[in-house]
Amino acid sequence: MQKNRTLLGGIFVLFACAAIVPVLSIASKDKKVAPAKEASETCYSCHEEIKALKENSSHAGLSCTTCHARLKEHLENYESRPETVIEASQCGKCHRDEYESSIRVNYEAQARKEKGVPAGRSPMMDKLLAPQAFTFEHNEPRGHAFMVTDQFVVDRFAGGRFQYKKRWWGVDATGKTWDILEDTGKTLPETARAGNPTCIQCKTSDHILKWKFMGEKAPAAKWDRTSDLIAIAKDTQNPVGCIHCHDPHGTKPRIVRDALIKAVATDGSKMFGGKEEKTDLQVLDFRDFRKIGIMQKADSRMMCAQCHVEYACGTGFEFDSGNKVGFDDPRTNHFPLTGPKDILAHYKKLNFYDFRHAVTGARLVKLQHPEAETFFGSVHDKSGVTCADCHMPPMKNKSGKIFRSHQVMRPKSHVKESCMRCHPDSTVQRKLYQIDAVQNYIRGKMRKSEYWIGQLIDTYAVARRWGVEEATLAKAREKHEEAHVLWEWWTAENSDGFHNPDLARETLTASIAASKEAVALLNKAMESSGKPGSNK
Repeated sequence: MQKNRTLLGGIFVLFACAAIVPVLSIASKDKKVAPAKEASETCYSCHEEIKALKENSSHAGLSCTTCHARLKEHLENYESRPETVIEASQCGKCHRDEYESSIRVNYEAQARKEKGVPAGRSPMMDKLLAPQAFTFEHNEPRGHAFMVTDQFVVDRFAGGRFQYKKRWWGVDATGKTWDILEDTGKTLPETARAGNPTCIQCKTSDHILKWKFMGEKAPAAKWDRTSDLIAIAKDTQNPVGCIHCHDPHGTKPRIVRDALIKAVATDGSKMFGGKEEKTDLQVLDFRDFRKIGIMQKADSRMMCAQCHVEYACGTGFEFDSGNKVGFDDPRTNHFPLTGPKDILAHYKKLNFYDFRHAVTGARLVKLQHPEAETFFGSVHDKSGVTCADCHMPPMKNKSGKIFRSHQVMRPKSHVKESCMRCHPDSTVQRKLYQIDAVQNYIRGKMRKSEYWIGQLIDTYAVARRWGVEEATLAKAREKHEEAHVLWEWWTAENSDGFHNPDLARETLTASIAASKEAVALLNKAMESSGKPGSNK
């Protein structure tokens, strides 16, 4: 009974007591909370792991009742779970500046700006990703406050059935998901139902008490990787909150995203470990239900990598057999944590790809948003710059008090705050000019890469129609697979090359070269056959 009591009660008390950002703690300095110790000691009798985290922290004086209700009923009957507040607004009661900046609308980022249109990041996306669901709608990101609603309304997520209650007037509304959206129950034409439970875990903290480590099935888990998409979406009310990166009990920086913890702690990663390829991450296992990674010193590169990485979250196929990989397979919750030059080899070793191209049949990997891997090894990374230095710089509130912005802003729109602290001898105008130079150059390479993959696809279609032998077509498909990941990495990554321009140039030109090799191979085969129709 004691084991069941700590399993059912412990995991629900574990993550969310207070959920208050550990910087500039106000509540812990208030002498009125001193009597909380007696209440906490009662909880500690079963939850020793919480005591270890909380004692001697700046939240040590906070009562468990700060974020937990129905504790009396829980103590009388362990099967009666306490109510737990995990919303960021609870943190905002003490950390108002951080909270208010996190929900502030960033009007500098355009809403529903498609990537796959002539003025978008990837004008040829529909052709290069056919028939993948991202061709229905793939938008530029616009901030954490919208990460749930933007995902749910996109045409590829749930067949278009989720819409703004106020239609287009609700596009800049923030708050509870289902105060903003409605479920129309209607599937719209030219949409897809490609959302999945794993992907939702990067957009919200709501399921942290309902999702077992790696999304496995468990009696205490309400949701898992195989759960119904609509049901888990309807249970999602808030975007990612403070508890994703800040331990509410011990006020230490932390990570909670299961696939990242597995990749760093189990498989090892040099990405966050420095020269010794080690981190100070302490992984705590709570009764085989959840794990969290506690850091002694904040590393926003790792904290942001909970979401801003390439990861596998949907169904796919095996490279060797072509067999379907379903959500019951752990490969549908996987972080490779490797760069663009090695990503295809990684997935071949994992024996997983996302889809076959509609024309060539090449086995393609659908890449997500690999900002963390791209930044690794860059000039800024080697200089000790972290994500927070540029995207969450120190700001002043109305009274002149300095706090760290949690808006996760676009540095290009805030050069003074993001860049000038490290480049005081420069000017805002000069920095903007330099940023534009990098991004314009890399966008040029992206366009050329897209063009040549398009040429590969067209040439392949002609070669197959004119009977080029399968061995040659297979070689062309392999080149397509190589060229694809080296291009799509940069349309999925959201800095247009600025996070690592040297890596961007190296890999995009390699994509161009691979496509040209395939085109030359196919043209040569057609010329040798003596048949008309070669695409020189």
